[in-house]
Amino acid sequence: MRQIQFREALREALSEEMRRDPRVFLMGEEVAQYNGAYKVSQGMLDEFGPERVIDTPIAELGFAGIGVGAAANGLIPVIEFMTFNFSLVAIDQVINSAAKLYSMSGGQYSCPIVFRGPTGNAGMLSSQHSQNFENWYANTPGLKVVVPSNPYDAKGLLKSAIRDPDPVIFMESELMYGDKGEVPEEEYLLEIGKANVVRQGKHVTLVSFGKMMKVAYAAADELAKEGIEAEVIDLRSVRPIDYDTLIASVKKTNRMVVIEEAWPLASISSELSYIVQRRAFDFLDAPVIRITCADVPLPYAPTLIEASLPNVARVVKAVKEVTYAKA
Repeated sequence: MRQIQFREALREALSEEMRRDPRVFLMGEEVAQYNGAYKVSQGMLDEFGPERVIDTPIAELGFAGIGVGAAANGLIPVIEFMTFNFSLVAIDQVINSAAKLYSMSGGQYSCPIVFRGPTGNAGMLSSQHSQNFENWYANTPGLKVVVPSNPYDAKGLLKSAIRDPDPVIFMESELMYGDKGEVPEEEYLLEIGKANVVRQGKHVTLVSFGKMMKVAYAAADELAKEGIEAEVIDLRSVRPIDYDTLIASVKKTNRMVVIEEAWPLASISSELSYIVQRRAFDFLDAPVIRITCADVPLPYAPTLIEASLPNVARVVKAVKEVTYAKA
């Protein structure tokens, strides 16, 4: 099977959906003339023209609001934030308009809109450009929140997000746009809300999503060297969450470690820990452990970044703790 970059998988999804449905359009900063800040939309202006690939001013509140209005009037906007850190400027439109439109209109208006762009840290960009808001948006009824970890999932999930009648938050990573992976040439869709068991194991369940899956994979490899077989689950989306797949895995392994880039308080890992102890308490042989970012704004210095983020050593230590293995 061919291998393409993460950004190319996203571009294919966008282009295929725009060819399929003339109501779909892309709008955001530098998406047209500059071919996208991360080259996701490269060449799309030439194919679809300036009415469907639209450059905007640096005004997230404004173009997010235009997108919501367009969706309410029958179009399907894909709104690109250069980073989800900037979505805070538009959060009123996302949460008070897009997420609530169907409910507050009594079902008279749907809001088929996708808000997409990079999330999390991307190296030395300091505190205001390195945040994770997956749990913020996942807290909001009316939104779906998707966080793919590889090119295959990115394409299949973005196509499903564009076809979804409800607003979808689609979060990527600046550090993954150049990643390559196998992606079929034929069309496919992936169900939003269905986790993927990417590695079978029997001693502990490792759960993550987005680029933290790289940490989960690497930790599983290290643990295997010591005879500890980790089952690894990629959530793919954090609203809805595929609780059934998690519970089934924990009933088999009896232990769980969650890896998440966000801050610890009220995080996705907090939610998972609660659900597992609520639905699988009698199957747990150890408390659930969470590996998150440090509870501080992300520093600028690379040494402090390394100390703040989840890493393989922290995951291995947590697994040994829940499996009562010698450190």
